[in-house]
Amino acid sequence: MADVHAKKHDYHIIDPSPWPLLSALGALVMALGAICWMRYAQGTPLPFFGADLANPWLFFIGLVLVLYCMFGWWSDTVKESHEGFHTRVVQLHLRYGMIMFIASEVMFFVAWFWAFFDASLFPGEAVQVTRTDYTGGQWPPVGVEVVDPLHLPLYNTVILLLSGTTVTWAHHSLIHGDRKGLVWGLALTVVLGILFSTVQVYEYVVAPFAFHNSIFGATFFMATGFHGFHVFVGTIFLAVCLIRALRGDFTPEKHFGFEAAAWYWHFVDVVWLFLFFCIYVWGSFGAPIAHH
Repeated sequence: MADVHAKKHDYHIIDPSPWPLLSALGALVMALGAICWMRYAQGTPLPFFGADLANPWLFFIGLVLVLYCMFGWWSDTVKESHEGFHTRVVQLHLRYGMIMFIASEVMFFVAWFWAFFDASLFPGEAVQVTRTDYTGGQWPPVGVEVVDPLHLPLYNTVILLLSGTTVTWAHHSLIHGDRKGLVWGLALTVVLGILFSTVQVYEYVVAPFAFHNSIFGATFFMATGFHGFHVFVGTIFLAVCLIRALRGDFTPEKHFGFEAAAWYWHFVDVVWLFLFFCIYVWGSFGAPIAHH
């Protein structure tokens, strides 16, 4: 191992690592492609660019590059851990990085909740003279039927709370060397994550309002949809951990990849509880409920 460390970087198996630069380029191409694609779809001319650039292919090139970097970078990170490059200091920094990532995600949700509470608490705001035209001076807006919070949303709340229990079971099983419990706990969590997403897709299909026809719909779909995306990402995260658990990658002493996935999943659970009580229950109080 001493020879390996002498020949290579002290915390990377590749020196210099190409992934930060490639990831940044992929994200830039994907963002530019998305902007050009959306502007072209709206019929807006693109300055300095021809119509050829305003097609979806640029976005998908960036997306493929980002996915390739995610796979390559994380694969190298796993290899670094197996080869002994993740010292205690490196492991500590990985934890700091995950904490900062989750904190940045919290800020995203602050923006969506800010928009929701601003519109719901001040539906007749005099400064924003057009708001009354969209809300009728009340919340939920006049004429809006809401989703029954005690039907599909409550069902999904139970699913996520149960998934938080199973992922905790998996974590404790790993710590105590119970590999069978680890695999079963992770498998059940992945299944529950898929079930949650399925129920939410069905809820969107039967929702009595749309994204574009009211400020209620816009704030509802942005907050719940952004959370749904996090559930999708977290499910993939846990599925990868399940594959790694089946391969025997995790040990009771060294399993930060799984720990990070568990942190992320618990964060998703907490956000959903806030969503459920604030948007589904309190935010729809007094409005007619759509029955399907």
